[in-house]
Amino acid sequence: MTRRDFFRNTALSTAGAYFPFAPSWQTWIPPFYIFSKHLQFLNYTDMADAAAETGFDGIELTVRPGGHVEPEAVTERLPAAIHAIRSTGLKSDMMVTAIKGLDEPLTRSVLETASTQGVRHYRLGYLRFSDDQDIFQSLKFYNSQMKELAAFNADLDLTGSYQNHSGTMVGAEIWDLYHLLEGIPSENLGCQYDIRHATVEGGTSWTRGLQLIRSKITSIVLKDFVWEKKNGEWRVKNVPLGSGMVDFKKYFDLLKSYQIQVPFTIHYEYDLFGAEHGHRDIAASQYPMIFDALRKDLQYARDLWQDG
Repeated sequence: MTRRDFFRNTALSTAGAYFPFAPSWQTWIPPFYIFSKHLQFLNYTDMADAAAETGFDGIELTVRPGGHVEPEAVTERLPAAIHAIRSTGLKSDMMVTAIKGLDEPLTRSVLETASTQGVRHYRLGYLRFSDDQDIFQSLKFYNSQMKELAAFNADLDLTGSYQNHSGTMVGAEIWDLYHLLEGIPSENLGCQYDIRHATVEGGTSWTRGLQLIRSKITSIVLKDFVWEKKNGEWRVKNVPLGSGMVDFKKYFDLLKSYQIQVPFTIHYEYDLFGAEHGHRDIAASQYPMIFDALRKDLQYARDLWQDG
């Protein structure tokens, strides 16, 4: 038995099918996950119970420094977290990491453990440009790095994803991702597409970026924002879904027209008593208000997808 067969057989015995879709596109409804960063004030069991009770289909687990699972303890703690999630009937096949390449000390351990536990999809950490290097040369270098990682993912039956993120890091502009992922099969490594960040950077041209990267999209992030002026400076302010500048109606219509069938993860980065930042020391008296916010954004996304 090859290493790839071992990891695939182990994963199938623990997880079942990867992202099972409805047979007809017209009836397909995306599975909605919650980013576990926003539930880091809870232990594994309580996290899973909260996600299930608020209506999510799965949890995208933080397996990174400061997350629910520290990379150094992945062989022990990841199985425990996965077991807690599956005990509630939720999907546990997605995680968020800080992995940037195959040459990092814990990359192989984290990914091999994840594969044996039935994780099929993980998000990478962020790459940075250097002011002393040519942008295209940097992207060419990172592309070769991503190809090595993608080959390792193929052996483990994993899909890696790089999130577009506003700012100055690699991936702020969708064209970065076009070059970063060039020549790489999307089933091995693709893009976790974030409409909030795409709108911040792309303004009204985000539709062209979506069109460019659509064949590389492996998962979707949902969140919203407005621009606000504070102390004389314009900045982004995160807000609940549907109350900001993201045109979710147009966005969902495009996703449907492109027949993009991938899992959706909801992020909560507006004021939630510290849960938006992954804080662990949140008073129990704040829990009901946090859970209410989780439900409202989830319901907004579900309703718009089905009725829009």
